[in-house]
Amino acid sequence: MKEEIEEKLERLVRLIAGEGLAGLLINSQPNFAWLTAGGTNGIDHSREPGAGTLLVRRDGRRFVLANRIEMARLTSEQLRGQEYEPVDYSWEDEKANPSLVADLACSLVTDQLPLGSDLALGSTVRVLDTAIARLRYKLTTAEVDRFKALGRDAGEAIGKMARSLTPGLTEREVARQATSALANIGADSIVTLVAADDRLRKFRHPTPTDLHWEKTLMVVVCARRGGLIASLTRIVCAGSVPDSLKQLTRATAGVKAKLLEATKPGATGADLYQVAARAYSDAGFTGEEHLHHQGGATGYRTRDWVAHPAGTELVQDSQAFAWNPSITGTKIEETCVTFEEGIEIITTTQGWPVITSQAADGYHLPDVLSL
Repeated sequence: MKEEIEEKLERLVRLIAGEGLAGLLINSQPNFAWLTAGGTNGIDHSREPGAGTLLVRRDGRRFVLANRIEMARLTSEQLRGQEYEPVDYSWEDEKANPSLVADLACSLVTDQLPLGSDLALGSTVRVLDTAIARLRYKLTTAEVDRFKALGRDAGEAIGKMARSLTPGLTEREVARQATSALANIGADSIVTLVAADDRLRKFRHPTPTDLHWEKTLMVVVCARRGGLIASLTRIVCAGSVPDSLKQLTRATAGVKAKLLEATKPGATGADLYQVAARAYSDAGFTGEEHLHHQGGATGYRTRDWVAHPAGTELVQDSQAFAWNPSITGTKIEETCVTFEEGIEIITTTQGWPVITSQAADGYHLPDVLSL
């Protein structure tokens, strides 16, 4: 962990120097998790800001700024051994002065230079969220190992849960089971979507309802553990899988395989969008790309960026991606990591029926499971 954190601090210090800053403030929950190798400053997960801000100075010296409610927990549990100097303040002062953290940070730097931040913390700091996010994209060796473990555990947990489902359950009941399955592996489901029967054909983002499922069911989760997020989708049928659903799912797998094949260092988001659009057209489903985004880069956010016609972000080596192509009525979604030698899918479910693509690498993609 120490080696990983030092590498990330070096990336930040280089950014600080390149931007001509006195230091950088890290407050968002995804960035805090990244910089601390899986720590959390989150309490209210409906918000981007966390309870506690890290300051990395131009000279590498580091501080944690937090109110007295949170400081002891952060230093003893989330930042233990990471050499952050505590700077605390009262919660009353924090509520009375929205610029308190920025003001305190300014008092901790000696250079007559501006401060940067990942979030707006006051008029005295420059917001550099995109630049900081790009520091996260290339995963460290330790992060790749943790991501693989998360993907394996999530794939197995959701696969086991899906195999146990019985018709008649409501979408909400299924969602609770999915959330519980991930909790059992120490992960939170920060996105949980469930679509039964007609809702699968109608909606791309089916938030769970009280509808009872009868024949076909889709379960989608974004599982977060240690800050990293693995996304996957599984579809099951009660009884035999209709031929029409088989055909649609195989066509979707073809689009997914084309995206995986094209996800190589140096490719742009625009390049990948065009790959998906051509694949849909070649499969006889022209225009499906307009009905839902195709996914994109992931890591400490469900998507750091998605592929779109004007996308300029570049694929990097050791970067994670979650592609989720869909054709009306079906979808395929897995999380993978790019390497110079190719793509590795990390969310597979052992024993789940697969579609083997015709691509050179022969990707094994999840098919519809008959219960």
